[in-house]
Amino acid sequence: MKRFLKYAFIILISIYLVHVFITQQSTLNSYDTESKQYESQIESAKENQEELNKTIQDLNSTEYVEEQAREQLDMYLPNERVYIDINK
Repeated sequence: MKRFLKYAFIILISIYLVHVFITQQSTLNSYDTESKQYESQIESAKENQEELNKTIQDLNSTEYVEEQAREQLDMYLPNERVYIDINK
């Protein structure tokens, strides 16, 4: 009877340890997935930041100001000829 209890105890502990291992492994896998998502968000934010920094640098250039005046305000330089494509 003692031997049976000893083996039963060992089997129960083994089952518990396997259960804990499987649970921790699935938790680690979910953390890994979250980590990859956060890394992609960080990369996206870095690219966005680079674009914004470039825009900030361009804001003071005359080329950018002229381009924005043409595209958004339909303003042109005094002696500049404007051709309008009527097929659009």
